[in-house]
Amino acid sequence: MLSILALTAVVAANTLGPGDHKRALTCGGIRRSYIVHVPPGVNRSKPAPVVLALHGAAMDGSMMVWFSGLNRKADEAGFIAVYPSGTGIGPLKAWNSGGLSGPLAAGKPDDVAFISSLLDDLETVASIDAKRVYACGLSNGGMMCYRLASELSGRIAAIAPVAGTVTVEPSKPSRPVPVIHFHGTGDTIVPFEIKRGKGPPFVKLKGVRESVALWVEINGCNDAKPAETLAKPPEDLPVIRETWTGGKNGSEVVLVTIKDGGHTWPGEKPPVGFIGKSTRKVCANDLIWEFFQRHPMK
Repeated sequence: MLSILALTAVVAANTLGPGDHKRALTCGGIRRSYIVHVPPGVNRSKPAPVVLALHGAAMDGSMMVWFSGLNRKADEAGFIAVYPSGTGIGPLKAWNSGGLSGPLAAGKPDDVAFISSLLDDLETVASIDAKRVYACGLSNGGMMCYRLASELSGRIAAIAPVAGTVTVEPSKPSRPVPVIHFHGTGDTIVPFEIKRGKGPPFVKLKGVRESVALWVEINGCNDAKPAETLAKPPEDLPVIRETWTGGKNGSEVVLVTIKDGGHTWPGEKPPVGFIGKSTRKVCANDLIWEFFQRHPMK
């Protein structure tokens, strides 16, 4: 039998070293892929937290790397950043985040099963802390975060949707999942308020406040804290943080509203102008990681 030291050495030798790695697996008969970013200085024998970063529609995992700028935070904080890709043609991929019905829903891949399989695969090549696996996402990826919180809450400790709202009906997690949601009031792609005839075509989704209120109720967060101003003119767009605490298992729900903000990742420069303005003083990656650190799975 191998000694504990020898076994530890074998495990360490089989884990991914610092840098970027491409992985592939088959799920539901479909070949799927994801990118793993391992920060420098990682201890291969010590379980590390994982942050899944889910891209928006018409993107893929590689695009999410530069759109979010999350690798910089991963290197600073020491977590493994993972960028899965949805399905579609070439780099124009999307997630089955729910909200579709009839023929539009037929034949869609089971992306909850894919993320679960991804975590199984990741465990074979990285030492990960199963109680500190988190998910953030942009737009359609943010919607997928809410679906994971609803249907994979046994493996996802907390979520951080950015510019993406609830599409799953109903949301019934097996455990309370803490949520921090970022959204701009000037978002024209996933509007802050969903009015008749507005919002992405073919997808049934909730507005921001309806999505947040749903998870406040699910988590049992009965204590509303006074709103905080995180940024204000003339230095930046107005940014307000609202927090609901006192939830089951210590869960909480946070809404960060960027007044006049667009379909962007707070703290990052928008890659194209038509998606709107972004706050530069308030960094989503900093707030997301701060929030995730407070909420490992119990």
